[in-house]
Amino acid sequence: MLDPAADAIMPGFRRLDLDTTSARIRVAVSTSNHSGPPVLLLHGHPQTHLTWYRVAPRLVEAGCTIVAADLRGYGDSSKPPGGEGHANYSKRAMALDQVEVMRALGHERFAVVGHDRGGRVAHRMALDHPGAVERLALLDIAPTATMYARTNREFATRYFWWFFLIQPFDLPERMIGADPEHFLRRHIAGQTKNPGTENEALFREYLRCYRDPAAIHAICEDYRAAASIDLDHDAADADARVTAPLLALWGAKGTVGALYDVLETWREKALDVRGRALDCGHTLQEEAPDEIAAELLRFLKG
Repeated sequence: MLDPAADAIMPGFRRLDLDTTSARIRVAVSTSNHSGPPVLLLHGHPQTHLTWYRVAPRLVEAGCTIVAADLRGYGDSSKPPGGEGHANYSKRAMALDQVEVMRALGHERFAVVGHDRGGRVAHRMALDHPGAVERLALLDIAPTATMYARTNREFATRYFWWFFLIQPFDLPERMIGADPEHFLRRHIAGQTKNPGTENEALFREYLRCYRDPAAIHAICEDYRAAASIDLDHDAADADARVTAPLLALWGAKGTVGALYDVLETWREKALDVRGRALDCGHTLQEEAPDEIAAELLRFLKG
């Protein structure tokens, strides 16, 4: 598939649309003929798979086989209706998409790296599909249930969209839709702490996708699911632990590191946890790509 804008930002990848049980997922697959470990890269909100444009090539150069995907509802992936109880945007449904994508590409077992919402999908994937997830790297998140359980004024102020986007349809959709560029720029600027990392061409791609009313609705459904059905799934799995080795990385200048003992929160959810803070804000892969790539490569090599 030809995508000139995406190819200009992240060259060296072929882009495919792959059907899953209940969605169609856009993926970028490295074109180098490597036999190295397969690695699935999952973005967060409000990004797309292009957020990995500075990290993915470094991983490919090191011999990894890279698949960078748009989550359902984001980017150029399909945007199904939310369904009863927002079930179509549960992290369980979103994780299944990505497992099916990797199987379609011939990868039964793989490492997964998830930032923000993608990290929450990856966490659920590791619980639901332990045979598929060989290693798990999570960027700038604490567990969803933990963050909701410990909500206080500072968290609600810093992460106001967690509580804005979950409001009933169609209040947030209409408000964001009135000026999506302003909302998107303010959101990204508020979480980026290292000046000089902005990329206007990348932002324009994010905005192209964000202007779609179906995308705005899907994003709201993602957050609505996180505050409802995802918490139900987490409660049912309260005693379950991720068995795959888990790497947690976070921005020293961001909210997650300021409000939580990140490693301790993940040691409550996984058996083998390591990680550290990096000198950046929320979007580590864009603000500190060299450090992220180096950390990931050390982790992937075991």
